[in-house]
Amino acid sequence: DPVQKILAIGSRSGGVRILGRPGVDCFCQHESGAAVLQLQFLINEGALVTACADDTLHLWNLRQRRPAVLHSLKFNRERITFCHLPFQSKWLYVGTERGNTHIVNIESFILSGYVIMWNKAIELSTKTHPGPVVHLSDSPKDEGKLLIGFESGTIVQWDLRGKKADFRIYYDEAIHSVSWHHEGKQFMCSHSDGSLTLWNLRNTTRPFQVTFPHGKIQKDGKKESCKPILKVEYKTSRSSEPFVIFSGGLSYDKAGRRPTLTIMHGKAITVLEMDYPIVEFMVLCETPYNNEVQEPYAVVVLLEKDLIVVDLTQSNFPVFENPYPMDVHESPVTCTAYFADCPPDIIPILYSIGAKHKKTGYSQKEWPIGGGTWTLGSHTYPEIIITGHADGSIKFWDASAITLQMLYKLKTSKAFEKPKVGEGRAAELVEEDPFAVQMVSWCPQSRIFCVVGISAHIILYRFSKYDANTQIVVRETPSSSTAMSPFTFRSILRSLSDVCSYQIIIDHDRVVRVPPGYQAELVIQLLWVDGEPPQQITSLDINSAYGLLAFGNCNGLAVVDYLQKTLLLCMSTLDLYGAADPYQRLTRSPRRNRQSTSGLTELSDNQQSVDMERSKSPTSDHVNGHCTSPTSQPCSAGKPRVPVGPEGPRLTRRGPGRPPFRKAQSAACMEISLPVSHTEESRENSFSRSRSSSVSSIDRDTKEAVTTLQFGESYARKTDALPTPCLWVGTSLGVVLLIPMSIPTDQEERMDEPVTIGPSGAVLLLKGSVLRFGFLDCMGALIQSPYEVWRDLNAPEDPDRPRRRKLVHFSPSSSQDACGEGHLAVVCSERQAKVFLMPSQSCLFVHNITESSFVLRADVVSVCNSACLACFCANGHVMTLSLPSLRPLMDVNYLPLTDMRIARTFCFTNGGQALYLSSPTEIQRITYSQEMCDNLQEMLGELFTPIETPEAQNRGFLKGFFGGNAHTFDREELFGEAAAGKASRSLAQHIPGQGGVEGMKVAAGGAVGELARARIALDERGQRLGELEERTALMMTSAETFSKHAHEFDNMKISIFEYLEKHDIKPMYYYTGLQKMFFASCLGFFS
Repeated sequence: DPVQKILAIGSRSGGVRILGRPGVDCFCQHESGAAVLQLQFLINEGALVTACADDTLHLWNLRQRRPAVLHSLKFNRERITFCHLPFQSKWLYVGTERGNTHIVNIESFILSGYVIMWNKAIELSTKTHPGPVVHLSDSPKDEGKLLIGFESGTIVQWDLRGKKADFRIYYDEAIHSVSWHHEGKQFMCSHSDGSLTLWNLRNTTRPFQVTFPHGKIQKDGKKESCKPILKVEYKTSRSSEPFVIFSGGLSYDKAGRRPTLTIMHGKAITVLEMDYPIVEFMVLCETPYNNEVQEPYAVVVLLEKDLIVVDLTQSNFPVFENPYPMDVHESPVTCTAYFADCPPDIIPILYSIGAKHKKTGYSQKEWPIGGGTWTLGSHTYPEIIITGHADGSIKFWDASAITLQMLYKLKTSKAFEKPKVGEGRAAELVEEDPFAVQMVSWCPQSRIFCVVGISAHIILYRFSKYDANTQIVVRETPSSSTAMSPFTFRSILRSLSDVCSYQIIIDHDRVVRVPPGYQAELVIQLLWVDGEPPQQITSLDINSAYGLLAFGNCNGLAVVDYLQKTLLLCMSTLDLYGAADPYQRLTRSPRRNRQSTSGLTELSDNQQSVDMERSKSPTSDHVNGHCTSPTSQPCSAGKPRVPVGPEGPRLTRRGPGRPPFRKAQSAACMEISLPVSHTEESRENSFSRSRSSSVSSIDRDTKEAVTTLQFGESYARKTDALPTPCLWVGTSLGVVLLIPMSIPTDQEERMDEPVTIGPSGAVLLLKGSVLRFGFLDCMGALIQSPYEVWRDLNAPEDPDRPRRRKLVHFSPSSSQDACGEGHLAVVCSERQAKVFLMPSQSCLFVHNITESSFVLRADVVSVCNSACLACFCANGHVMTLSLPSLRPLMDVNYLPLTDMRIARTFCFTNGGQALYLSSPTEIQRITYSQEMCDNLQEMLGELFTPIETPEAQNRGFLKGFFGGNAHTFDREELFGEAAAGKASRSLAQHIPGQGGVEGMKVAAGGAVGELARARIALDERGQRLGELEERTALMMTSAETFSKHAHEFDNMKISIFEYLEKHDIKPMYYYTGLQKMFFASCLGFFS
């Protein structure tokens, strides 16, 4: 809409996105889901017409915050191919596949009886059908002339008044588009052979000019064949040559050419290459009138996955920086995370860092699509959405308002060196997306960020506002079972590998500069063992206060101290139980050459052979298969421990499916071998988990995946008097384990003294795989996990304020005054939820969430200052349960699980909100909070703002007299029912829309709805009273004016008749022409 300055985009799935100034971003959806073929604004009227692939026209009302359909018209016998709505007209021209042109009244959305049939438009001697209508436009010179373009190459100018053709053009090449010169004497066509033809109305027998913009003359003198020009726009300018802008038309000689937009300005030809195929483009002009000089200033190009706007006012044609989120799916989204109520300073700092990495060369002018109004709303709080992508990139989005704004982009692939060309089999074994992001974990308070990749690697990032110089430290692991190592993890299970170990190698002294933002500190890579690839990581948690990172897969669990860069725990899931295994498992004899011990061995400076290590008995430090002593110690920078076996250090061989990186280039790299299963079951998808835990005897080879992890202050045993740091572990068999830890509290001790992990404590059971943990105090309030306040490790040293770790703890005992010691633990699985009282471990509440389906995602969230459990089931139900009583609060059949993309990306957050990837390119946010719904109405932008339509330029007396009588064309007289009659009822069906009063649906139900309706009625009544007062005052003024003029008329009438009698003037028909004009003017004035 050139007056309102808003832009509408139609999608293949039936969506309409309407954009205005930054922040004005509205989405509408057709119920049918049919593709949107064409859009037509009622310019400056606050309405939009959409033509869909199901041959239905829809009229949208844009004068309300949520646009709604007012009318629909369904064509039954013909397919819609093109629509045209002249400026300031209420009659819409509709072209069809049969070649007919129908006319629709926009106000009533009823077909007119006036139809331009294809057989009347072409000559009777023509034997072939002209094809579908591909173009309709009224002549700038005369609105009573309609130009009709048919696909076959036939062009007809139809005289609407005379109901006949003024001229017909028959061209050999198919037509794709037509564009008028503003004077109405010429028009330009684009054709399927890559040519542009310019036609002059004085001579329509042949084109005035034929050009092949990209067709070169070959050696034999013939033009090379070119691709079709799909659309052309012919725009004039006062200060320069006309602009001819078109898409397509390149020659066929080169394969793999990128889509292009060509701008011809005078003799200069500029070709703009696009990243994606061009769907549509549109030239933005200063005037809405087609008979004035157009003065183009920008061109909007809609690509399949992007929207760009080119500045035409500068000779180098720069693009504007797009304020809308068009690149959510620049690389396919593989995971999402949603964080509401973030620290208020996190968004500005992420934006400031991200702005430094943005591309340069944008146009310096203001974004040209500036319509609508937008307010932030009264109850907004910082919200951030994180998307992980297939190319390994991470994007942080500001979701505080209705729209998304990209803050910061992080490329995880930069943490690795690329393999050199010809290095082993690396080149031929490179996967398509080796860095694809599988899951993320973020602590907004400490700004610690952790990424899990598809290649079973983990990258830990710290945030800094300063750049840093980092020395490369690489840790690699021999996979051979005969290599010597400081750790040797063995197990009784056949699914385990013989040796899981790592060693430290200091690379050559090379310093890498890391820019500000998120900087990689540690890289963990799971290794191939005995030719078996590592299982994908299924769970992850990080705690900045403890300085620990825990992750698990379908075989085992590992805990890493990222402050000291040491491995604390690495063992199979079954070994975690020790003597507390709740299941009776069938024992089998181990495989040959696979000896076993019961746990981890201590780090020893003495080099021991593998045979000696295998024959060693469990030490007194091992209880229930857990090591209570430190399993590793930090390495000094000067003397790294590099264990060397009899054959020397043997590096891991690159196997099929390994990521195409050799080593971490800007962070410490720790490579770990978790137990690897040798059964076919290990290739199962992580979603196809066991749905039952009521098994009395389980095979020893059955995998038990670690499905969820959470650090927190808790009670590992019933006898504990005070809470201690614990790791809660949930498995796919519905088992919950608590692992206590001893962490030094002093900062200096924390960096030097080891963290010890005790034997597993409590064992709790649920039905189905464990999905989520949550902690409440005895009053039912949420207990947050402890965290470290962010500090910039790269900031300049300040001797007055030394940088020390500042930890924030939310201990359960701190809020227990009248309620006694302990806290509540909420555990949710695929089938049920339970609330346990700790440390007694007694189950207070239990609720079976579903029997016929299973829960895909569950989160303990805060809604309206209360905690609740939100669940999304595979059958599409969204449920909320009260905490701690687990009473059902809501159960809505929202969205059935139609593909795994929804299951992979669905997540809840505080404030009663959730999101998921609704399509490969769209993120859908939903809310189940009434407070959020009310606030949403305030946050929605206004698409329509009252603006006066600009006046048409004065054409001058001679130009208007000789240029045609365009302004006296009355369409109502031609197309109305009185003149044209009614259209056939079977041709189209009128469907009334639902575009009612805005807000009534939102506030329907209960006292809120009644109050809203009363408020709206009161506003309307007050508005009507105000209008009545204005009308009354206007009538009084008019009456006074009428009385005054009547009195003057009586006096003048008396004097006129006295004059007539005095001079004995004859009757009226003897009066001269001048006297007639005098009387006519008097009567006209007084009437």
